[in-house]
Amino acid sequence: MTAEPPPTSVLTVRPARERIIVAADVSSLEEAIALVEAIPQVQWWKVGLELFTATGPIILDELKDRQKNVFLDLKLHDIPNTVGRAAAVVARYGVDLLSVHAMGGGTMLTAAAEAIAGTRCQLLAISVLTSHSGRQLARELHVSLELSDYALQLALLAREAGCAGAVCSGEEAASLRRVCGPDFVLVTPGIRPSGTASDDQRRILTPAAARRAGANFLVVGRPVTQAPDPAAAFAAMCYELNTYEGR
Repeated sequence: MTAEPPPTSVLTVRPARERIIVAADVSSLEEAIALVEAIPQVQWWKVGLELFTATGPIILDELKDRQKNVFLDLKLHDIPNTVGRAAAVVARYGVDLLSVHAMGGGTMLTAAAEAIAGTRCQLLAISVLTSHSGRQLARELHVSLELSDYALQLALLAREAGCAGAVCSGEEAASLRRVCGPDFVLVTPGIRPSGTASDDQRRILTPAAARRAGANFLVVGRPVTQAPDPAAAFAAMCYELNTYEGR
C-alpha cells in the first residue's frame, strides 16, 4: 500500500482507449481477472461496490500489478471524519480516481480532498446518478431545482471543496464544462454506442456526443463486458471515438 507520486494531469491529450473506462461490474476476483485478460487493450478500469465488496483491495493490487489505471467508484457518503479517513486509506492503494457523493456537503467533500492531497488519487464528486430522472428528484427527494441545475450546483460545490472533477451524465456535461472551466475533470457514465440498449440508465449518450459535450472520460459497462466479443466491442468504441476526434 505504498503511495505513488502524483500523476501528470488526467486532462492531457490521449487516444480513445485512454478515455474509455470499462466498468468491471462482476462479483468475484476470478471473473474480474478473466475480464481484464480478455480485453488487454483497456487501460482504465472502474471498480464499483459489487466487485470491491467481493474482493476488497485485492482487486486494486491485481490491476496495479498489470499497470492499469483504476477508478474506485465507491460513492462515499458519510460524516466528514469517516469519509476523510476512508479516502486516505484508498489513496494508499495507488488508485487514480475515487468517487464521493456531492450530496454529502461541502465539509465532507473538503475532508476527502484534504485527506488525499499530495497523492496520485484525484477526487470525483457524484452529481446526479444516471438512473435518476428529474421527476424522481422532484417527487421522491423533493428537489425543487431542475435536474440540470441541481447537477451544476453540486459540481460547483465540489469544485469549491477542492475536488478534481465530477461524475455527470452527458446531458449535463456541456453546462458543467462551461461553468466549471476547462480544468475540471468530467467523467460521464451511461455511455451507449449507437444501437445498444439503455438498460436501467435513463440519461445516456453515444461516445461522440459525450465528448462533444465536454466529457474527459467515458464510462461503459455492459455494451462491452457482456458483448459476445468484449475485445471487439471495445475496439469498435475506440474506433467510433477516434473517428469523431479525427484520429
